[in-house]
Amino acid sequence: MATPVTERQYQGQVHEHSRRLMNEWMGELGRAEAEGVPTGALMISGNCVELLRACHVLPMFPEVTALQNAIRKKSLPLILKAEQAGYSSDNCAYVKADIGLFLDGGMGPGKPIPFPTITVCNYVGCNVYVKWFEHLADISGSKLFMLDVPFCRTAAPSAADVQYVVAQLKELIALCESVSGKKFDIDELREILAYAARAEEGYARAKELCKRHPAPFDAYFDAINMMGPINVLRGMREGAEFFDAAVAEFEGLVAQGHGPLSEERFRTVVEGPPPYPFYKSFRNLFAKWGAVAVQSTYSTVGGIWEWGFRHDPRRPLESIAEQMLTENLTNRSIVARYAQIKRCVEEWEADALIIHSIKSCRLFSAGQGDMRDYFTRELGVPTLMVESDLEDPRYYAEAQIKNRIDAFFESLEHKKMVGRAAAAGEASNSQGGRAAAAGEASNSQGGRAAAAGEASNSQAGRAAAAGEPTRRRAEASSS
Repeated sequence: MATPVTERQYQGQVHEHSRRLMNEWMGELGRAEAEGVPTGALMISGNCVELLRACHVLPMFPEVTALQNAIRKKSLPLILKAEQAGYSSDNCAYVKADIGLFLDGGMGPGKPIPFPTITVCNYVGCNVYVKWFEHLADISGSKLFMLDVPFCRTAAPSAADVQYVVAQLKELIALCESVSGKKFDIDELREILAYAARAEEGYARAKELCKRHPAPFDAYFDAINMMGPINVLRGMREGAEFFDAAVAEFEGLVAQGHGPLSEERFRTVVEGPPPYPFYKSFRNLFAKWGAVAVQSTYSTVGGIWEWGFRHDPRRPLESIAEQMLTENLTNRSIVARYAQIKRCVEEWEADALIIHSIKSCRLFSAGQGDMRDYFTRELGVPTLMVESDLEDPRYYAEAQIKNRIDAFFESLEHKKMVGRAAAAGEASNSQGGRAAAAGEASNSQGGRAAAAGEASNSQAGRAAAAGEPTRRRAEASSS
């Protein structure tokens, strides 16, 4: 029987450092109203957080607030309040948890989560988000800014698309100046973008280290510790220093040959967000099989830094526009997502693809059935798809999910055993073949020796036959 796999207590400084930074940011939000600091609501995917910071507007992210309530198992009462107010049961659970927080009295004047001063809807492919931020602006009385990001139709954005977004960024700067009372400084933005690029480089390096065997951390479950700093604190010195420290720690783990589990038996790529209300339970279902995620699409939702994009202080506004257009998971086609996953499977040497389909998120879940069939049938990548929700605990059926995960990894384990047995058999046959060849060579050498002996005897016989007449003449002469 295989040795049970256990989780190592390896999180170290990265986990605690991330927790401290995020708590400090939440503390800033809680003090913002009293200190007269303007706040701006943003979406995570393809956001322009650097611009808000340069304009002295403190960013806030309704998605982050919602997932934090989910991971603390506080989301369901908030969701139910939103549904009682008329929101559909199949609407985005992030939306309902956020609106429910307001209805429950957890957001607004004098609360830990203030109303935003401005609401920036950086539209990126999800029309539900547009209505969400319209509702948020309505209930908070904040100024709504709709930042329209054209869908990425080609590999590189057109010059017209870039300029279209840049023109809107300039309008946003004017709005920020009106609420902060401070003049925008392009050089301050350049400094912020330099910190952003440094953080992006660190995040990409950390993900690159997961190509090692074993991977030093789980790039799905542990990536949450880095997603906060890369999305919320990008552009801050503290964010850049966090990734410097994270890379150093992960490089140390690689040098020691340590991973998140006592044994890395399977390497996976994961598509889709995790079920936050059951985050630890869901992780344990994979950990027991020694399965470690070496890459994930969810960890790139705020930006795809692995392929080399970095914010450029020399082209500040253009650089921000380009990131929002192309290095943005939710603004790309499903075909581009296929290509991203395929590259991750190949470059990170994954054994399987895991798809966690989200019941209340149509943007992420659309086409995932076809995705499973494509990777399984066309590319030969073992693929498992399970369904629950990132926020709503009512859709998480652990017994059903466990059965599917166990059956999948039992199958993978059997294939690996068969593969090892076949490889051992081939090696044995190869050794046997070499032994037989050596025996044949020995027999051949023996045969040549015998033939040589026979030839020698034959030569001696001929020599004897040639000497017989001479001997007779000599005898005759003597007599």
